[in-house]
Order: sequence, then structure tokens, then C-alpha cells
Amino acid sequence: MHALDGIKVLDLGTFIAGPFCATVLGEFGAEIIKIERPGVGDHLRRFGTETECGDTLVWLSEARNKRSVTLDLTDPRGQQILRELIADADIVIENFRPGVMERFGFGFDEIHAINPRTIMLRVSAYGQSGPNRDLPGFARVAHAFSGLAYLAGEPDGPPVTPGSTSLADYMTGLYGVIGVLTALQARERTGHGQVVDLALYETIFRALDELAPAFQQFGFVRERMGADTVNVTPHSHYQAADGGWVAIACSHDDMFVRLAKAMGDPDLASPDLFGPKAARLKARDEVNSLVSGWVGSLSRDEVIKRCVDAEVPAGPLYSIADIFDDPQYLHRGTITTAESRIGPLAVPDVIPALSDTPGEIRWLGRELGSDTDSVLQELLARTPSEIATLRADGVI
Repeated sequence: MHALDGIKVLDLGTFIAGPFCATVLGEFGAEIIKIERPGVGDHLRRFGTETECGDTLVWLSEARNKRSVTLDLTDPRGQQILRELIADADIVIENFRPGVMERFGFGFDEIHAINPRTIMLRVSAYGQSGPNRDLPGFARVAHAFSGLAYLAGEPDGPPVTPGSTSLADYMTGLYGVIGVLTALQARERTGHGQVVDLALYETIFRALDELAPAFQQFGFVRERMGADTVNVTPHSHYQAADGGWVAIACSHDDMFVRLAKAMGDPDLASPDLFGPKAARLKARDEVNSLVSGWVGSLSRDEVIKRCVDAEVPAGPLYSIADIFDDPQYLHRGTITTAESRIGPLAVPDVIPALSDTPGEIRWLGRELGSDTDSVLQELLARTPSEIATLRADGVI
């Protein structure tokens, strides 16, 4: 049993944001029918590291648990097939530019007329309204427009990519999950579906803690701080004697008392030195220098051990090679191996872990159109001869 057994989702999106929402829903049991253009498919099939099966590693991992159906939505017969699929769908996901679905004849009003219970997730760069609604955009643009990229980098350097160029896509996909699950809950009371409208930039902006109220109240414009954190210190990355890096998170005064003891200099946390947070912030460079000197005199593992013994949050900065060897990752199964069209493939496992209805990877990304015949026969009662005609005409 899965938590979302019986929920049917049509994934009309491309690349990552909308489709990632479908991926998560599929991990927990929803039936995902991925609609792709005949002969072309989702651009995600060619985004990332190419493999011998013709699709990328990104596709194999992120198209997990989806049935691939090809459909030409510019052909009236393709549109009719989509209408029949919508008639039995709980959720329709799209992430075209605003107006594209309407041009196909599948805006929310049309979908609502076909099936009043269907929920429509609409993902775009800037949302379905506003002066920027028609502009194209990807995650990198969302990071810039949201204010995140401005904060990423060293104080005297240019703005940089904040870790992953796809962060906004994945966060928007997760907010999409929140939106459609909330809409499903509302449908239990109202009996009808609704639109979930998401902009890539909004999901990133929502995660920037006090950035907005600090500017509104005090006119404070946060600048790039490298690995530091604006409101607390020491709260950064420090290099150990063996070249390894350690992340130390010292977020309040009591924690700094413990860190000072771990450093062998408890007087650092006295009221007349750096005990109060305000004093540490005022002397940020000096405090960081003291911590850097201490960390730089020990190995990475020794620093972490002393911090852990003192109950100071600290951990190693990992590369993916480090991650593959870490016992915590191994114990939790955070990376799992699933069969794919290129053989066993290591991919991120399903999260979160549910005790009674856990998620599952049933298969990885399928070949383009591999489920078209079965979906048309099982769900829409098309005969083999009808399917053959549709294929010959390029509709599927």
C-alpha cells in the first residue's frame, strides 16, 4: 500500500520543476502518465550526462515511476485523447509559458469543464499573472531574480551559482507537491479542483529568511558573505590542517561557551570578550580568525570529534566521493541502486520515510513512448488497429 494509490496524474511538463512534482507523487503511489511529443520527448532526456540508452542520467533518475506516452497536441486526435485522459485524472501538471495550454485548448476552464475534480498545477518562470508572466526563464534566472544569486559568493567577488543551477526547479517541484496535496484535501470538502499557480522565483524567495522584513524595517541590504551567516558567528567553513573542511554552526551564546571550551580557551566566551552575540558580530573577523587558527592546527576528524564531544554542531564538507563512503548515508539508504536501461544505477532514494506507507522506486526513466499502447488500450479502449493508424499518422 502506498499513500497516494489511486491518484492519477498527467505530467505534461518538461525539464525539471513540474515533472519533479510528478516524480515525488509517483514515489508515493500515484499513477503518473508522462505526455511527450512523438519522436522528440521531454528535453530532460537530453539534459545531463548522456548514456548508451539514448537518455541522460538525469532522465533515468528523475523520470522514475512514470509511464511514457507520446501525443501530438497540435493534432485534433491527440487533443481528443488528452481530453479522455483528463476525464479520469486527479491532477494535471504543466510548466509551459502562460497561454500555451490555452492555445492547445486546455486552460483550466476547459479542463474544469471536462472534469470538475481535476487539480491543475501551473509552473512558470514568473507565474500566471503580472508584467513578467510571458517572459521565459529557467532556474538560473530565478536564482538571480529572487535575490539568492546576489548573496552567493565572496564579499569582494562576483555573484556565483548557489551550488546547483537546478535548485529553483527542485524547490518549485516540492512546493508543487504541497500545493496539489493541499488542493486534494480541499477537494474532499468542496468536491472540485482548483489551480495551483507557482513561479520559479517565488519558491526561492520564500526561503530567504528575514531578507524582506530586514529591508522593510531597517533598509538593510544583505551583501555577499562567502560562507558566513549574517546574524551569528562563528557560523562558517574552516579548513583543517590536513586540508579537509569543517562546517561549524554556533548559533547562540551557550553554544559559543561550549565551542570555547572545545578550543581550550573558555575565557573567549566571557562577557567582556566574545560571550554576547553582539560582541561576536562586532568582532566577526577576529572571532573567525581565532576559530580558523584552532581548526587549522588539527585534522578535520579531530576538530569534528572535539566539537561533537562538546555538543557543538559540526560536520565535514563532502564531495560526492565522500558521500558514497559515509556510513550514515549507507545506513539510511540515502543512495539506492535501481535497475535501469543501462544496468544498475545509483540514484537518490525516496524521501521522506513514512513508517506505514513508504514510497518506492518501481522503475527508472523509460524509453520514449514505451507505454503508449498499453495506456491507450487499458485506459481508453483503443484497438490495436486504431493505435496503428494513430502511429502511422504521427499522432503518437
